[in-house]
Amino acid sequence: MKQETVKAQMIETTYREAAKEAIRDAIKRDERVFLMGEDVGRYGGCYAVSKGLLAEFGPEKIRDTPLSESGFTGAGIGAAMAGMRPIVEVMTVNFSLLALDQILNTAATVRHMSGNQFGVPVVIRMATGAGRQLAAQHSHSLEGWYAHIPGIKVLAPATLEDARGMLWTALEDPDPVLIFENVMLYNMSGTLAADAGPVDIDKAAVRRPGHDISLITYGGSLWKTLEAATSLAAEGIDAEVIDLRSLRPLDDATIMASVAKTRRAVIVDEGWRSGSLAAEIGMRIVEQAFWELDAPIGRVCSEEVPIPYPRHLENASIPQAPKIVAAAKAVLGRA
Repeated sequence: MKQETVKAQMIETTYREAAKEAIRDAIKRDERVFLMGEDVGRYGGCYAVSKGLLAEFGPEKIRDTPLSESGFTGAGIGAAMAGMRPIVEVMTVNFSLLALDQILNTAATVRHMSGNQFGVPVVIRMATGAGRQLAAQHSHSLEGWYAHIPGIKVLAPATLEDARGMLWTALEDPDPVLIFENVMLYNMSGTLAADAGPVDIDKAAVRRPGHDISLITYGGSLWKTLEAATSLAAEGIDAEVIDLRSLRPLDDATIMASVAKTRRAVIVDEGWRSGSLAAEIGMRIVEQAFWELDAPIGRVCSEEVPIPYPRHLENASIPQAPKIVAAAKAVLGRA
């Protein structure tokens, strides 16, 4: 009997809608799940991710909170310890610093300090990154700070599939998971399987194979890096692009396999260069694959300034495709 391959139905959607559908699906799938945060209900979310969900699910599932990051993040942690599966939305990564004590000193340490008697299965979502002229208090990329903390997982979905599927997997984790959504991705459109489900949150992905140089990045910088790879290809340089996806834990195996193949690497990180995630990745490459390298490791990071408000200065302060191209050529000795 002839077997027919059933193709998944594909739908046109955006990153924002994929994230919304992930929340909607989670609430329908598990009665313990609810969303809480500033303006997630009546206003529909500061980036419109939760728009319409209050009308659909009501205030028990979509909970507006006071403007107190420490307060509502702590409430989410308590709810998780009591058996619920809260999704806590923090408006922007800059404001998450007001909840840093709750995240670092409580959520990340409870399993250790209780002798494995208690976990904190909370998911905390927040916007990160620059590009919308929101100025210095709303535009930084601090996910590398959180990747420094043991006891939590740190995710950076860059694709529609990951925006849709990472939340599912994160909610099944017995420990805290932080999801960083780059503000420049919310309007990104594309196709997604109508029945898209959970995705692996522990592995990096090779988004473009190549053999001349490894370009290692994550989140909003992925698409700039792919653009740079296309420009490099026009000049005969075959760049491999690695999307980290998980910032803690880092997928060392995928990184080292790529570097062993290309023998050169540039790390693209929207965080500041000093003490950056890029620095950590570069040191891991030195520790694990130094003898595979044919050239020093390159980095493209944000300038060491608060993110400016004027658009031309904002664009100049963060990684862009031409900077990535120039860094790759410098590593290859073609500058």
